Amino acid sequence: MREGSRTRAGIAKPGGGTGDPAGRAYLVPVGIALLSLATMLAVASAMDLPVRDPDARYVGSPLGLIGAVALCFLIADVLPRAVRMRRDVGAGAFAATAAVLRERWLGRRGGIVVCCLLSFYATYLSYRNLKSYVPFVSEGNHDVGLLELERWLFFGNDPTTLVQTALGTGVAAHALSSVYLAFFAFVPVSLGVALIWSSRLAAGFWYVTALSLSWLLGAFSYYVLPALGPAFVAPRLVSELPDTGVGRLQQTLLEHRVEVLADPGATSAVQSIAAFASLHIAVVFVAALIAQLLGLARPLRVALWTFLGLTALATIYFGWHYVVDDVAGLAIGASAVFAAAKLTEASWPPVTGRLTLAQRRAGATY
Repeated sequence: MREGSRTRAGIAKPGGGTGDPAGRAYLVPVGIALLSLATMLAVASAMDLPVRDPDARYVGSPLGLIGAVALCFLIADVLPRAVRMRRDVGAGAFAATAAVLRERWLGRRGGIVVCCLLSFYATYLSYRNLKSYVPFVSEGNHDVGLLELERWLFFGNDPTTLVQTALGTGVAAHALSSVYLAFFAFVPVSLGVALIWSSRLAAGFWYVTALSLSWLLGAFSYYVLPALGPAFVAPRLVSELPDTGVGRLQQTLLEHRVEVLADPGATSAVQSIAAFASLHIAVVFVAALIAQLLGLARPLRVALWTFLGLTALATIYFGWHYVVDDVAGLAIGASAVFAAAKLTEASWPPVTGRLTLAQRRAGATY
């Protein structure tokens, strides 16, 4: 890479750059968040529906969970650097820690990361509420047609039954339940890795933008083709499965749906059942595809693609989704990745070699 050029998002021009990591890429998630909030508030106002903080019954607030994860990654980022500084220059533990915090997180970089995390939360909040509003906006659903399409595609068989028959309903049920539920930790942890732990801040902008677009596109898909999913319209398909975390989650979501439909203003719950498209698939695909395009460590890429495959199996096995929902999830994920790359001016493969001193001072770590 030549001095004075800008061939990657996040590489400031050494000969007169602004010192602004990735240009103004961090403003893209802000724009998506504002659009999402505006859409949510418009629907809520038109339908006289409340705005709820999703998952508040379980984790206090998703924002609190994201904040806790971010704090853990912040500590993991600062402490090793402070130890090295103490060893290299002989500074005291407190002085070294304070110096690292000032250098890396109490200035522009820290503000940008907080801005991205808050924007992501705002988009997620909007997504969950828009998902809850679907039954009040879209009359009926397409489950009957989707069930018939699945059986036609699979020669008269239900994919849920086929997967259960192939894998069994013992150990596989508990293993796939763990995989499916791991998604809820995967999202905040991956944000922490991308925006805090990783030195490739521009890649973090790309990732958080793609995730935000996935939530927004996913919410739109629920209104295009409203559906509940096989487990909720044909419960016999999952009736032989053992008691698992996923089974309990499905029952809880069904109870919340009943509460919301009965009186949305009288409950703090949100309605969270929607099949088309699968956002589990979209989000994990975003992570795997970006890791692949950036050429990250092979073990990480293999782990992400494996997680995607197992998640796809789990969505069908437990009747969360139709096969077409997973295909749509892949399409949403791919669209989000390439749209986010365009919006944040990200590119691949990653920059190789060491950054120049000017680039490091500019905070332009890729």
